[in-house]
Parts: sequence; C-alpha cells; structure tokens
Amino acid sequence: MTGAVIAIAIVLIVIGGITASVVAYFRLQRHRADAVAMAEYRRLAEEAVANQGVLQGQVAELNDRVKSVESLLRSVD
Repeated sequence: MTGAVIAIAIVLIVIGGITASVVAYFRLQRHRADAVAMAEYRRLAEEAVANQGVLQGQVAELNDRVKSVESLLRSVD
C-alpha cells in the first residue's frame, strides 16, 4: 500500500512539473509576441510624431501665406 502511494505521489509530482513547464513556456511565448507588438506600436508612434512635426511646419507655412494674402487684400482697399 505504501509503495502505491509513493508511486502515485511521484507520478503526480512529475505531471505537475511537466504542466508547470508547459504553462511557463506558453506564457513566455505570449510575452515575446506582446514584446514584438509593443515594438511595432513604438515604431508607429515615432513615425506619427515625425509626421506631426512635418504637418506643423506645413501649417505654419500656410499660416504665413494666408497672412500675406490678407495683408495684400487690405492694402488693395
């Protein structure tokens, strides 16, 4: 009887270890996938910031052009 209990305990410990290893492996894989996705989001955010700087420059240029057109129209009156 004691031998059977020990055998069952050893089998349960081995199965528990294998289960823990498999869970840890898939958790690691999920973490790696999340890291790749976050790197892509970071790249997209940096690209958006760069594009925003370009757009701000264009808006400032258009603002200057509109001001010059307004001053031209006021001088015609």
